[in-house]
Amino acid sequence: MLKKLARPSTTLFRVDKFIVPAAARDEFLDQVSRTGALLGTLAGCLQSHILEQASRSGEVSIVTIVEWDRAESIEQARAEVRAMQRRMGVDPQEMLARLGIRADMASYSPVDQARG
Repeated sequence: MLKKLARPSTTLFRVDKFIVPAAARDEFLDQVSRTGALLGTLAGCLQSHILEQASRSGEVSIVTIVEWDRAESIEQARAEVRAMQRRMGVDPQEMLARLGIRADMASYSPVDQARG
C-alpha cells in the first residue's frame, strides 16, 4: 500500500524523461543540475529529484521529477528557467537536437488514493 502524505489537493508533478547518448551525459546533466538548483529555490517547489538509469544500449535515461504546490507555480518557474537560459545563452531545443537527446515531458496530477 502506498503511504499517503499530507499534500494540498492542488499539487502537480512535472516529470521530464530524457534518453541521452552516453557521450552527452555530462554536458546534459550539468544543465539539468543548474535548472534543478534554481527550481529548488522557487516558491511552490515542494521537492525536486534528478534520477538516472544506465542502459546496455549505450544510452542513459535521465528523469527529473518536481512536485509543485499548484499550476501557477509551474508557470512562474517556466519564466524563471527561461530567463536563466537566456542569461546563459542556452537554447534548450537546440541543445536536445545537437546532443541527440529524446525527450518526453509532461505534468501529472496525483491519483486520489481514497477512490476505491
